[in-house]
Amino acid sequence: MPTAPRVRQGMTLGLVFGAVLFAGAASGAWGEPEGSTRAPSSSDARPPADLTGADLTPQQARQLVGSSGDRWAAYLSPQQYADLTGGRYAGVGLSVDREAGGPTLVAEVLPGSPAARAGIAAGERLVTVDGTPAEQLPVTEVVSRLRGGPAGSAVAVGVRGDEGGPVRQLTLTRAELAAREVEVDHPAPGVARIAVHAFTEGVADQVRAAAADARGVVLDLRGNSGGLVAEAVATASVFLDGGPVASYQANGEHRELTATGGGSTPVPLVVLVDGGTMSAAELLAGALQDRGRAVLVGSRTFGKGTVQQPSRLADGSVLELTVGRYQTPAGRSPEGTGVQPDVPAAGEDPRALALRVLEGLSSSAPASPAAPAAPASGPPAGSAAP
Repeated sequence: MPTAPRVRQGMTLGLVFGAVLFAGAASGAWGEPEGSTRAPSSSDARPPADLTGADLTPQQARQLVGSSGDRWAAYLSPQQYADLTGGRYAGVGLSVDREAGGPTLVAEVLPGSPAARAGIAAGERLVTVDGTPAEQLPVTEVVSRLRGGPAGSAVAVGVRGDEGGPVRQLTLTRAELAAREVEVDHPAPGVARIAVHAFTEGVADQVRAAAADARGVVLDLRGNSGGLVAEAVATASVFLDGGPVASYQANGEHRELTATGGGSTPVPLVVLVDGGTMSAAELLAGALQDRGRAVLVGSRTFGKGTVQQPSRLADGSVLELTVGRYQTPAGRSPEGTGVQPDVPAAGEDPRALALRVLEGLSSSAPASPAAPAAPASGPPAGSAAP
């Protein structure tokens, strides 16, 4: 087990939660201590557990993560877990996107961040991380190297401009940053573009407020690699009037995640997705697509559809190991395949394309409230969420 905690891809690369990147890994073997409370993590569907993480020491938890063979496994200190769920993190302030077989590109740079101060710009290519070619590394390892230490630690990157040229060798010092999980603009009269970068506490309420007076919504999930699945389900509830959001198998039991009633169903909705849309964000996009509630625009999502649940140790740290996979309301699993858009961007500006699709939806007859789609198997749509 390396000195730094093992990191998993689950939030926008290089932009979130310092030493740990949450796509939500979890424990089916180790459960939450009785009476404890916590928010579920990315792709966490709160499966039942038989044992308690309090039985493990932090050293044993780290050893378990290192030997589990679970690519999404992680051990988080109490502060790392608090930062993760609360929207603060130590990082360099850049997000990265990689399409299948393509280069690793800088998708966004946070203003004022270490990456911005070093002159890195969106659209540039991340060539190396700590001396290793980025394309030779799984995305999870790229994430691990970008986030492999606390604030004040350094990571070396090689960056090339979007038009080629020499590789710039830079050393970035990680800093504590405040996450900007929801950003809103109005690209056309009555239209709200709501960009959700990660699902941390309170995100669903921000989305609900941003969509309240809109006559059309573009929900931008590009580069969103997950977070708290409860927030993703609550975000689905903004646009759905009850019914299924996802289902999962864990410990031999079939469970349902359902939206609450009363969501805004008549407002036209387009969801932007790309290869950086992951985990809980894929769960949300797939649910809105299966329910006929939204048109997905962009490119195929990442393909992370596993189920995890954090397990809190006696000292407040958290262990996570994967326990299963979730399915969309129509019974699809994004694991390994991702979610395909209804309208591929195919080289077009995805934002401009989304607005054209939204205009087409707005000019059509108002849609009736979306009827719950029956899952491929399992309990009926009205079953209670776990």
